[in-house]
Amino acid sequence: MKITKIIISLVISGVFLNSKNFQAQENLTQYIDPFIGTSNHGHTFPGASMPFGMVQLSPDNGRSDWDWVSGYSYDSDYIAGFSHMHLSGTGIGDWLDVAVMPLLNPAYENRVDTRTFFSHKNEKAKAGLYQVKLDNGISVRLTATERVGYHQYSFPESPIDPINPTIRLDLHHAYNWDQPVDAEIVIVDDNTVVGKRISKGWAANQRVFFAMKTSVPFQQVLLNGERTDIKTISSKENARGVNAQFVFPSSIQNIELKVALSTVSTEKALLALNETQNLSFDQVAQNANQAWESEMEKIKIQTTRSGLKKVFYSALYHTALSPALYSDSDGEYANFKNEIHKMPEGQQRYTLYSLWDTFRAEHPLLTITQPKRYLSLMNSMLAFYDEYGLLPVWDLSSNETNTMTGYHAVPVLADAILKDVPGLDKERAYEAMLKSAHQEIRGIPSYIKYGYVPQDVSGGSVTKTLEYAYDDYAISQVAKKLGKTKDYEIFTKRAQNYKNLFHAETGFMRAKNTNGNWVEPFDPFYSEHDFDKSQYIEGTAWQHTFFVPHDVRGLAKLYSKKDGLIQMLDTLWVVPSIMRGENTSPDASGFIGQYAQGNEPSHHIAYMYAFLGQHWKTQYRVRQIIDQMYHPGPDGYPGNEDAGQMSAWAVWSILGLYPENPVGGEYVFGSPSIDKAEITMPNGKVFTILAKNNSDKNIYIQFVLLNGKPYDKVYIMHNEMLKGGVLEFTMGEKPNYNYGKNPKTWPKSMEN
Repeated sequence: MKITKIIISLVISGVFLNSKNFQAQENLTQYIDPFIGTSNHGHTFPGASMPFGMVQLSPDNGRSDWDWVSGYSYDSDYIAGFSHMHLSGTGIGDWLDVAVMPLLNPAYENRVDTRTFFSHKNEKAKAGLYQVKLDNGISVRLTATERVGYHQYSFPESPIDPINPTIRLDLHHAYNWDQPVDAEIVIVDDNTVVGKRISKGWAANQRVFFAMKTSVPFQQVLLNGERTDIKTISSKENARGVNAQFVFPSSIQNIELKVALSTVSTEKALLALNETQNLSFDQVAQNANQAWESEMEKIKIQTTRSGLKKVFYSALYHTALSPALYSDSDGEYANFKNEIHKMPEGQQRYTLYSLWDTFRAEHPLLTITQPKRYLSLMNSMLAFYDEYGLLPVWDLSSNETNTMTGYHAVPVLADAILKDVPGLDKERAYEAMLKSAHQEIRGIPSYIKYGYVPQDVSGGSVTKTLEYAYDDYAISQVAKKLGKTKDYEIFTKRAQNYKNLFHAETGFMRAKNTNGNWVEPFDPFYSEHDFDKSQYIEGTAWQHTFFVPHDVRGLAKLYSKKDGLIQMLDTLWVVPSIMRGENTSPDASGFIGQYAQGNEPSHHIAYMYAFLGQHWKTQYRVRQIIDQMYHPGPDGYPGNEDAGQMSAWAVWSILGLYPENPVGGEYVFGSPSIDKAEITMPNGKVFTILAKNNSDKNIYIQFVLLNGKPYDKVYIMHNEMLKGGVLEFTMGEKPNYNYGKNPKTWPKSMEN
């Protein structure tokens, strides 16, 4: 009788039926939709990858237009191949290396149009698994480990036309963005193929070695479309023609192949095949899904808002695709100079650092979600510095692409130093930061001489000046932490260089020439995508004028009217969503007035009101952006996903926080869209966010509690979150105009 009472008591108390326990057991990867961002200029790919993996095994449509920089767009209805390396969300194309395509029969010619129609009705994707049935009857399943792409093909039966299942391996995928300059395929035996692909594109020198194993022996090989007994095909003069077809007996219907990658050698690629040793396709797919489940469990959310979980977890998924693994399992890698290097014991080298984008929110997020990986991510940038002489601006396959502006490895390293990321050599990092700040290129000597980048010296001068000033602020904060007083004074002064381009009469940041005169004519709606001609990179004066995230109140003081900056911000959202110019930027998109969520310079702007005593406007605008710009579906992003930044903005903002100044761990409040979130911090403690009375209408913060006590600040520090605890927002339908009005509650600004 006593046992019965205990069981009844447990059921009544909810141990068996409690929704919280059900939530804890929920499979979070079910909310990941890899198709989000594959349309509407999102430039994502739907294929299989591990978190931060070297392999991104995904379909390519066979086009090289701008909306196909990831190889795939949801708007296409054919597939040309499945390649092993893909960029996620970038604005320029590359990779698509080592392409494979199943064919019903061999093609006895060199160049073959492999494009095959398919229907999205026959296509599925989830974390770690992609599958499609092509219109010709071939079924495809793809999964991956960190360095191995695992293919599974099922060929149809044909009572009329004979079928000789064929796998085509192409080292010049007909629609690559880059060009191979040296390629080789070596037939080791009738199950094993190795080779290399050295190419030139966005990355000037990219090295990929591969090893391929088939589950059944192939009976014939065609090299460049010809039958041959030759075991090797290699070409430097005509590397574009290096391809092979592996023909299998007509009795074979199911073929699996594994393709491993290395940047060092084919021998290392063969060793990488061990990642799948004794594992079936389904086991590898399950392992990949479990790896993604572990990533998703780092931030658990609850919400009653339709579709929000899919938006949130798909965004969190995209934040963990890059930077991408670049080294072998032992830490070895080959850099752009063809030198072999090795990372410190237990660390890996990473590449694909889209720093102009990701310094803003992606990397601050990774300081929370990647405690074990973050030291490798930082030391990869320092390894780049050791080999190249400067910190990376846009690192691709260890090459400096020199894409975009700023020296934004600096704020990423500064944030890591200020957050005391374990194991990071602060002095070494600081030395590298100083080198970037004194480099002889990118207009920096003129920036130091004049206090701004003159337009007649370097295009994009306004954007460069504003971004250099911010990077200098980041250096000043590290100098302060390390006790380097003189440097702190120098870079604090440089951090105020933004003031030199403020035009008081118009309220905009404007370009100057070396003679100190303003560049005329001026049109705040003018955009020129040619960087040499532009004053603002990928946007207009409206979007770039506000890039002073380190000194919002210093910017406000430049306006003659008391609320001049607030009035300027208010106007931003309601002026026409137009851009004038002969070659306007396609990257500026997702407009609300002149606010452009589809491109990164706007990402911090909604949070600026928090620094000026009108926090309710931040709350309104953040919810507006989330609700209008993000939704489940292929067109669910407002623009290029940009290697995690577009997604990181959504992750932070849905939680109700954002690193407006992405150095030092200050997270400004927005308007939480979730009802509850549990964030596992790097030290293992859980920081919980609650939003009471939250709804589509109740978007305004009424008051805030931290661990049950009133909390009047409109931000919270990283170090506070590390303690664990509960941050509780009470939401309402109408603004609380007094919330965040007191200057003592405002986030940090260089000038108060």
